[in-house]
Amino acid sequence: MRKLLAIVVLVFAFASNVSAQEVKKVALEQTKGEFTQKEVKLSAGTYVFEISNNNVGHDVGFVLVPKGKDASNPKNHIKNAYVTKAVANGKKESTNKVTLKKGEYVYFCPLNPTPQYTLIIE
Repeated sequence: MRKLLAIVVLVFAFASNVSAQEVKKVALEQTKGEFTQKEVKLSAGTYVFEISNNNVGHDVGFVLVPKGKDASNPKNHIKNAYVTKAVANGKKESTNKVTLKKGEYVYFCPLNPTPQYTLIIE
């Protein structure tokens, strides 16, 4: 019985570890009027974006849109890529999990506001 319990625990631990490895974190920093990362290249997969507010002076956010779509139209925004709450001055917040396929996207902050930057998924 103990061996069976030990095996179940090991299988569960392995499965949890594999799930955690599938989601990658991408850290992006905002300063006043811009992101410090002007272009990002990643492989296709599932990501969580961690957005830091480096003394912008007010809350910031994060918007991700497939390139070529009207970024001013919220219908085109990838909703899971919104930060879970506005990023306060000097703080960091994260998005939900976002699965990205090969292609190009643009990211920006309408609250800061920033230009649109390129995210390339290879």
